Amino acid sequence: MDLGCQCEVDETGATFAENAHLKAVAYAMTCRRWTLADDSGLEIDALGGAPGVRSSRFAGPAATDDDRNARVLELLAEIPDERRTARYRCAVAIADPTGGITFEYEATVEGVIGRAPRGDGGFGYDPLFIVGPGDTTMAELPGVAKDVISHRGQVGRAARVFLEQVLLDGGT
Repeated sequence: MDLGCQCEVDETGATFAENAHLKAVAYAMTCRRWTLADDSGLEIDALGGAPGVRSSRFAGPAATDDDRNARVLELLAEIPDERRTARYRCAVAIADPTGGITFEYEATVEGVIGRAPRGDGGFGYDPLFIVGPGDTTMAELPGVAKDVISHRGQVGRAARVFLEQVLLDGGT
């Protein structure tokens, strides 16, 4: 549905939570509507938390998912498997029509970075991100299984509970 309301938000936050907050407030104040915004990405311990909030721009502004994955593999080439720990992080913020933040939530899913891309599902770093105790990448997981464990699935479920309560209370 096109609500006829647009705005540009510079993601200048130092954290995913700050970027979600910036986006939620800007859209709520511009559009005068309840607004849910999120920000998410990959944090790799051996890279000091990079790509972090620059996950989508990690290999340059015009880079593809394949380019970003290749860059990660290049930087981790000499890093032993036990030091390739990583996590996906997602933060969500919900703002009321005045721009007041009414809900914030953050979730992670822990994993390790594999040595080569595997799987056709998902996007971004999913072909590199091995999740759980096995050797399955996020890109190899069926959609429903991925939604259950993913960082985005977790924040989505938390936001839904909050929004359902707002609707039950009549939007106050």
